[in-house]
Amino acid sequence: MAIPTERLAGDHVLVTGGTGFIGGHLARTLAPHADVTVLDRDTGGDAVPDNATAVEADVRDADAVAAATTGVDVVFHQAGMVGVPASVGDPVESHTTNATGTLNVLEAAREADATVVVASSAAVYGRPEYTPIDEGHPLDPTSPYGLDKLAADHYVHLYADLYGLDAVALRYFNVYGPGQTGGDYAGVIDVFRDQASRDADITVEGDGTQTRDFVHVDDVVRANLRAATADASGRSYNVGTGDAVTIRRLAERVRDALDADSDIVHTDPVAGDIDESVADVSRARAELGYEPTVELGEGLADLVGGRA
Repeated sequence: MAIPTERLAGDHVLVTGGTGFIGGHLARTLAPHADVTVLDRDTGGDAVPDNATAVEADVRDADAVAAATTGVDVVFHQAGMVGVPASVGDPVESHTTNATGTLNVLEAAREADATVVVASSAAVYGRPEYTPIDEGHPLDPTSPYGLDKLAADHYVHLYADLYGLDAVALRYFNVYGPGQTGGDYAGVIDVFRDQASRDADITVEGDGTQTRDFVHVDDVVRANLRAATADASGRSYNVGTGDAVTIRRLAERVRDALDADSDIVHTDPVAGDIDESVADVSRARAELGYEPTVELGEGLADLVGGRA
C-alpha cells in the first residue's frame, strides 16, 4: 500500500532525529513532496536527503530547536535516546534527551503554531497486566526510558489541552526494517541476521517464549503521516500490528529466510524482561485510518533475503 505523502505535499516539515532509523525513513519519504528540514546531532555524510535542509543541533538546545521550527507546518519528533539498557546506564541523559528534549519541541511548535507528532513507546505500559495492550492499559513504566517517554506522552496531552496545540503521541511497539542496527527487541532482528549470515549460532536470551509485536518501519511512517493530518489532537495511539511472535520463532524465521545452518542457542534471560507484548491497534485503526500492511514474513524476506 502506498504511503500517503500527498497529505503533506508542499508543507514545511521538520523531522527531529531525522538521520536516525525512523526519522531517516520519514525524511526520505517526505523529501520529494514537502519542504523538509532535518534536525539531528550528526547530519554528515549522505544521511540527509539531497533536497532537504540539514540543521546540526541537539533537541536539548531549546534555542536551536526554536530556530529550526520557525515557519514549520508539521514537526515529526523522533529524536531521543533509544532503548531501556542505555537509560538504565545513564538515566540523566535519558531524561534530558527524551523528556526535556520533547518539551523543547512542543514549546517551539506552540510558538510556530505547528502540528506535532511525538514518538512515544510501548515502554510506557511497563509489565503488561493483559494483552493485547490497549491505550487504556495502566501506565507503569519499569525503566527510566519508559518513564521519560511517559512524561513526553503526558506533555503532549497537556499542551493540547492547555495551549490548544495540535499534538499527537504514537506509542511504538517493536519497530524493524532497513537501516536498523542493534538495540532492544526490534534490533534483535539485525543481530539474528548477522549471526545467521555467518552460519554462527543464533543466540536467544531466555527460553525464547517471550512474545513481541514487530511493526515494519514503513507502517510506522504511515502512522505518522496519518496522525499529522487527522483530527486527533491530545490523543495517544498504539502503533503495532496486533500480531505476536515468540523470539524463538523469530530466530527460526530469520534462519530460514537466509537458508542458514545456524543452531539456535539459549543464553541467560534478561533481568526484568517481560513475557508478553502485543498491541491493540483498534483506536489507531478507527481514528487515524491506520492499517498495518507489512506482514512479518514479507518484512523479513525483504530485510534478510540475502547474505551480507
